[in-house]
Amino acid sequence: MQVLKQEKYQSCIEACFDCAESCEACATDCLRDPNVKMLSKCIQLLRDCSDICAASARYMSRDSEYARNICRVCADVCDACAAECDKHKSLEHCRITASSCRSCAEECRKMMR
Repeated sequence: MQVLKQEKYQSCIEACFDCAESCEACATDCLRDPNVKMLSKCIQLLRDCSDICAASARYMSRDSEYARNICRVCADVCDACAAECDKHKSLEHCRITASSCRSCAEECRKMMR
């Protein structure tokens, strides 16, 4: 039985999709917060992070020759998003998302090895 190349990326693909979903949910919660202006940078990073995570998962799923490059950028964006979410630790959704971003960044770095 031949193993699909994409299976070697499976844990990273799952981490990317989980992070994208977490970022979208967090951005929605941030937009509903009474202090939404204070969260504007966080919202922007959450949207960027969600998009790059989803793109990374798609590149890995198709075994693109550019998957490692996009995952390198994804790890950097996830790090930035986690750092920004850490500034809003009082919000549970930001704490959860920071953790998800860190996990995704770690998986992306493992995939690049």
